[in-house]
Amino acid sequence: MVTKQLRGSDKDEADVTRADSLAREIFSDIANKWALLIIEAVGDRTLRFTELRNEIEGISHKMLTQNLRLLERNGLVERTVHPTVPPRVEYALTEPGRALRATVDGMCDWTHHYLSAIETARERFDSF
Repeated sequence: MVTKQLRGSDKDEADVTRADSLAREIFSDIANKWALLIIEAVGDRTLRFTELRNEIEGISHKMLTQNLRLLERNGLVERTVHPTVPPRVEYALTEPGRALRATVDGMCDWTHHYLSAIETARERFDSF
């Protein structure tokens, strides 16, 4: 995994419109359908890998693993390994992860509120 070298001012690093900003890299890591669904699924709970996979219909083992690693790398998910045989691994949101979940919840609310309007717009668009 390549780690981006920080350069420029803090303002530059926080500018998501700049291709070389750290903010855009973070945004790219978390703004995908699987990461958002993982954050929503974990919520206030602590879940094992299989429980989490069962919560998210359609996610493959590989995609869940990759996204959990990205979320852990960005400090949004905490992975706890219990020293048992076989090892028991649990995932929970960190404080920044819980804060991001509030935004994800808002996006889910927005989707529910505007779903029929979006469906209508799609039908209208696709009919041309």
